[in-house]
Amino acid sequence: MAYFSIGVDLGGTNLRIAAVDEQGAVLDTISTDTAVARGRDMVISEMCDAILTLRDKCQKRATLVGVGIGVPGIIDMHTGMLRESPNLPGWGDYPVREEIERRLHTRIVLENDANAAALGEFWMGAARDVNSMCMYTLGTGVGGGIVLDGHIWHGMTGMAGELGHNTVYPDGVHCPCGNHGCVEQYASATAIRRMAREAVVEKDASTLSRALQADPHLSAQEIFQLAKNGDAASQQVFEKAGEALGIAVAAFVNALNLPMYVIGGGVSAAWDAFAPKMMETIRARSFVYKATNPESQPLQQGKSTIVTRALLGSDAGLLGAARLPMVEQEQDGR
Repeated sequence: MAYFSIGVDLGGTNLRIAAVDEQGAVLDTISTDTAVARGRDMVISEMCDAILTLRDKCQKRATLVGVGIGVPGIIDMHTGMLRESPNLPGWGDYPVREEIERRLHTRIVLENDANAAALGEFWMGAARDVNSMCMYTLGTGVGGGIVLDGHIWHGMTGMAGELGHNTVYPDGVHCPCGNHGCVEQYASATAIRRMAREAVVEKDASTLSRALQADPHLSAQEIFQLAKNGDAASQQVFEKAGEALGIAVAAFVNALNLPMYVIGGGVSAAWDAFAPKMMETIRARSFVYKATNPESQPLQQGKSTIVTRALLGSDAGLLGAARLPMVEQEQDGR
């Protein structure tokens, strides 16, 4: 009999849930506001109600193998405990997996949301034709995930994939993680907004300056639009983001020699503004990239290092979450 799983993308503002079959086809979806201010018990109750609704709709034609949940934060992979989540206040040291299993009596797989997004792109997105990949998620911060031979690489304690906190400028901007010069401080939406404000002070940026005077909370997307329209200061902001990301990716190309590196998240919509500088920097700094991508030869499947934009957008995390219990079932069946 065919089977399906349910994926949950639990964010700080939105809760998205989808029933997905083993081929990656979305059978049904439910989306609501997360409303974290009402407390975790209310959020979990609404989540479980939605999961049960989808289960009841789909189980007549397929068998449910489990529920995968992508959560922003640090997870103890052995216990299913959410240790810390800046987007979910009051959820620290909370046994999320145990509580949901108690309510639903089915397999629950908890995963960091960036790892889930990487698995989604690996399964149904940009990396579906390779066996391993690394993904950067450029959003409010910078996250990431590493998939090796179809499995998320968690590291020793489940914290692998914190790609946003690799140092790109040792004497750079202070990061809340305690480091200086993290890629998150240059390639995230938050960083782009900060660098735009700095550009107005340091450079002649009349178009950007007027825009910031009209709206001091100008978004990264709006700054990208200014860059597209030819504003030099805005273009330089994205070039700086591209350089920082290029330094970070180049180091991982050298270290891991994977076939593909995928750039996703909301900021990836500005690909045309930052990617040229990113690719220039990767080629300049990674001898592995140059060796696998000689300028005189076309890309060859299985022999070239590919750096590309994600394809699934906000669905990456949802599909990756749905894939989680399927992977566990396949492991159990060996």
